Amino acid sequence: MIRLLVSLLALCLLTETEAVTAQAPPPATATAVALNPGDVVRITVWRKPELSGDFVVAGDGTLSHPLYRDVRVIGVPMAAVETRVREFLTKLEANPQFVVEPLIRVAVGGEVRLPNLYTLRPETSLAQAVAMAGGPAERGRRDRLVLVRQNQQVVIDLRRSDAAGSSMPVRSGDQILVERQSAVFRDVITPMVSILGATAAVMSVILYNGRR
Repeated sequence: MIRLLVSLLALCLLTETEAVTAQAPPPATATAVALNPGDVVRITVWRKPELSGDFVVAGDGTLSHPLYRDVRVIGVPMAAVETRVREFLTKLEANPQFVVEPLIRVAVGGEVRLPNLYTLRPETSLAQAVAMAGGPAERGRRDRLVLVRQNQQVVIDLRRSDAAGSSMPVRSGDQILVERQSAVFRDVITPMVSILGATAAVMSVILYNGRR
């Protein structure tokens, strides 16, 4: 039993200290913002509250609003989105004054206090996204944030303040997961000892009854 416990301890420590290296994706720029269904476009038209609001991008690439349903926003840069909104508003007034702002959908989960699906500005960093989710929970690891982007996983260290760490901006569809701290003795060794102890007790009873 002692040899088994020592082997388990060595295996757990090896797994615990194993380093994960990955090339972080390049930071997003304002021109690289791409909208997907479920994202939001915030349109603010001067003195036109009926034309202003936060409009969800529908599955067909248009805005979920009766007036903006012909404005397609998927597959084009934000400059083109602004042009299309301007073309539509020009039909209603000569010189429309408006602002278009993208809000992208990002999921923040794992060991955070407020896991949820958030709509964030494209310039929001990973650290800011985690902060909006209440920050890491008591057992959350700031050195191991798993970013799932375009079906690829990258491990980010939030303690780094460069473009490959906490300052990396979010992108539409990102999944941000804060990993949980692992205590080898508490999470692995102690339960294993309990199981082995229970097994030894059962075997002792069986052997004792077999000798009677």
